[in-house]
Amino acid sequence: VAGENFDQSPLRRTFKSKVLAHYPQNIEWNPFDQDAVNMLCMPKGLSFRTQADNRDPQLHSFIITREDGSRTYGFVLTFYEEVTSKQICTAMQTLYQMHNAEQYSSVCASSSCSMDSLASSIDEGDATSLAKLQRYNSYDISRDTLYVSKCICLITPLPFMQACKKFLIQLYKAVTSQQPPPLPLESYIHNILYEVPLPPPGRSLKFYGVYEPIICQRPGPNELPLSDYPLREVFELLGLENLVQVFTCVLLEMQIHMYSQ
Repeated sequence: VAGENFDQSPLRRTFKSKVLAHYPQNIEWNPFDQDAVNMLCMPKGLSFRTQADNRDPQLHSFIITREDGSRTYGFVLTFYEEVTSKQICTAMQTLYQMHNAEQYSSVCASSSCSMDSLASSIDEGDATSLAKLQRYNSYDISRDTLYVSKCICLITPLPFMQACKKFLIQLYKAVTSQQPPPLPLESYIHNILYEVPLPPPGRSLKFYGVYEPIICQRPGPNELPLSDYPLREVFELLGLENLVQVFTCVLLEMQIHMYSQ
């Protein structure tokens, strides 16, 4: 388990994640920092869900800034896949049995009752809370399907967010589709790693994803730097008043610290 979150139910806890594979194995100008990438890809750790939970894929991005000031940009798509290991499913059910037993004891203790006389001495409110606990806070290996989070990530020298987003979504669809893609998945990964060049300054580049072509554009030397992040999301996340305040602070050259979950 990542962090001390044992008071949470097992499906609300976070667990330690790890990098399963990365390609290419080594790049001289961009050495792979496994711990950093792992933490930035899954900042909250590994998480589990059941068929009753929301499992929509989510996208986020990050920046790695090195000591010399150089930057690389990461774009991550997180999704949930079914757990096929019977051992992990059994372990999750055991965690729930232990957790519910602790919650049961806690309710009993708050009611000043003994285990032998629990049924007769527990009040209606506690009984209701126990019923809700068993109904909503449980995992039954014979009834529920367990899912675990997994992510695919692209690390690039320039922040081509829209192009990376489209490629990751197409790759995810290929992984989860019942019909196999036109070519093996390795072909698409090899293509974007070794055959798709960075567009020259002031030029556009069109390359093929798994299902549809993808276009990315690089500003020229006399243009504003590449900013491929959607401005609409900034307004939605911060609101108009906050955004005006942040912009005012930028113009006044004030130090700005932004914190987000």
